[in-house]
Formats: sequence, C-alpha cells, structure tokens
Amino acid sequence: QRQVRRACIYTFVLMVSFLVAGGVIMNFFGISIPGMRIAGGMIVAFLGFRMLFPNAPAPASDVARPQVKDDVAFTPLAMPGLSGPGTFAVVMSLSSQASTRPGWERVLDFAGVATGILIVALTCWGVLRGAERLNRLLGVTGMVALTRLMGFLMICIGVQFIINGLSTLVMDPQAWSGLAEA
Repeated sequence: QRQVRRACIYTFVLMVSFLVAGGVIMNFFGISIPGMRIAGGMIVAFLGFRMLFPNAPAPASDVARPQVKDDVAFTPLAMPGLSGPGTFAVVMSLSSQASTRPGWERVLDFAGVATGILIVALTCWGVLRGAERLNRLLGVTGMVALTRLMGFLMICIGVQFIINGLSTLVMDPQAWSGLAEA
C-alpha cells in the first residue's frame, strides 16, 4: 500500500511538473515531442520484455552488490506506467494552450488541468489498492498469465509510441530541411 501511495504521489508531482515546466525543460535540453515519444516507447517496450520474459539471465558482475529492496513506486509504476511520454505530451499540449490565454483565464486553465491530474492520481490510487484482492483471486498461475499478457501489451504500446514518434518526425518538414543542410 505504501508503494501504491508513493507511486500516485510521484505521478501527480511528475504530471504537474510537466504542466508547469515541461516546455522549458524540453526546450533547454533540445528534446522534441517525437524524441520523447521514441525514448518513452523504448522504455515501455523494455519493461514489457522484462514482464514477458522474466527469467532472462542477469549480467555477470565481478563485484558483489549489496541487496537492495526493490522500490517500484517511481519506476516502473509512476513512470512510465502511470505517467509516461504520452501523458507528458498531452499535459504539455494543454500547458501550451493555457499559456496563450490572457490573465485569469490562464490561471483557471492551469488550475483545471491540475485538478484533472489530481483526479487521475486519486483514481489510480483507488484502482491500485484493489490489486491485492485481484492477486488473491487469480493466484500464482493467474498472476503469471496476467503479467505475461500485460508485458505483451506494454511491448505493443512501446512500439506504437516509437511508431508515432517516427511518423511525426518523418512528416516534419523542418526535420528534412535540417537533414538536407547537414
């Protein structure tokens, strides 16, 4: 339950951060929306492969690492599970639309989006709290099957993010003119 609570708090903070400063951060580092979609798609697909094929051999290491308790609240639960590249793109799009509004309308738009983000985080918290009951209902075999199915779906979602990022990039005339200049 602690992991679920922390994941939903992280999700809220990440989404509001992108609402407020996402455009500035992306401009500062020169990251485009297609670039974010492609990178996010790679992460989601990687996590999906780990769910689909959980018994992949770990890389050998000469140095023994201390045992660290797995904390899944931030990664993969909050990011990219609950708030990933698609979410960030939508939030930044809403942010840019709100930024064009004058005075109080701008403040109300930002407050409205932040309220929507809070509702999403609270809904995720409610759904994830029920996961323990689902685990008991399905048992070990059912959870393994569900995990593999979700892994496959995550791979599909990741590949689709990559396709969307690449297709946006291919259709962008500025990308082609920059390539011609290079």
